[in-house]
Amino acid sequence: MDYVYRFPVVKGVQAGREYYIGMVPLKMISRLFLSEEEYVLPEYRAQRKLNTARIPVICKYILENRNDYVFSALAASIDGQFCFMASELNHNIGILEVSMEARFLINDGQHRKAAILEALSEDETLGDETISVVFFEDKGLARSQQIFTDLNKHAVKTSNSISELYDSRDGLAVVTRNMVAQVDFINRYTDKEKDILGKYSSNLFTLNTFYLANKKIIQRTKVTEDCEIFLVNYWKCVSANLLQWNELLRKEISKVDLRENYIITQAVVIQALGRVGNYFFMNRHEDVHTYLSGLQAINWKRNAEQWHLRTIRNGRMITSETAVILTANAIKQALGIALDRDEAAREVKFIKSVQTKVHGRGDQS
Repeated sequence: MDYVYRFPVVKGVQAGREYYIGMVPLKMISRLFLSEEEYVLPEYRAQRKLNTARIPVICKYILENRNDYVFSALAASIDGQFCFMASELNHNIGILEVSMEARFLINDGQHRKAAILEALSEDETLGDETISVVFFEDKGLARSQQIFTDLNKHAVKTSNSISELYDSRDGLAVVTRNMVAQVDFINRYTDKEKDILGKYSSNLFTLNTFYLANKKIIQRTKVTEDCEIFLVNYWKCVSANLLQWNELLRKEISKVDLRENYIITQAVVIQALGRVGNYFFMNRHEDVHTYLSGLQAINWKRNAEQWHLRTIRNGRMITSETAVILTANAIKQALGIALDRDEAAREVKFIKSVQTKVHGRGDQS
């Protein structure tokens, strides 16, 4: 090998095969990992086709968190000559020499690579920072495809709830978990890790449900301490005026009964309450406590007529955004809150559709 790349690496062994972990300056990535612009059939590629929509998102993450971004290692196969030279002090530490004629094929991390290159085009100072790369010996296309499969097959996307629990950059996530912690009933029965609860879960809500509801409350408003104060006050008031929640606390009703016979723990209703909350967020002069006392008079049972086809169809909750809006409409009307123009138009359309279905059934009989 006349001309080589030299990487300080640590050698390891998996499944009887040697691999090497090295640190590569970001400015070297474009030289090592050449782009494959042409379309190649899936069966002839070492991994999936690049999803270009993901690149600006990852690039933005790097640039907006210039002093606090984190990346996991890239994985690459070396197609060509290389040689590991162990140090005299430790045979697992040394220099990996790779022929400059060799090709580096990315097995995992193509989107990270592309985003790093885009970020470098905007901020050249990133060039001297490094990313770890795991080097494997290339054993042909089939082996590269298997490496990609093995690296991704068992990867599990974190739930939205746990992301919102840990994310300190998302202001809404921060105020949502702070709000949950300060509202006793919600804190007691909110699962902060899962997005979907089992039938017999000890919890009634997920953190993500309240995140989405709070997003409807403050909408595009910049998240501030004032937003958190409002959210805590609003949900405390909601909690105080939902009779079944308080009956559960007094053990006058069971969680099973609450889940099966009432809608007030369902995500669509919590998000609908988020829409209701937006009215008070935008109209701070309104007395939220007086208005929300009206929640006590609402019939929250699943079989109540006002939820039919609005919130529930054929005994099942409707989870669409339309259902959220129509459910919020019913709550607003019960509380004496006027609907805005869009809400009123949707309400008229909904009523007409229900009447059409009723009359249609009547004609058939």
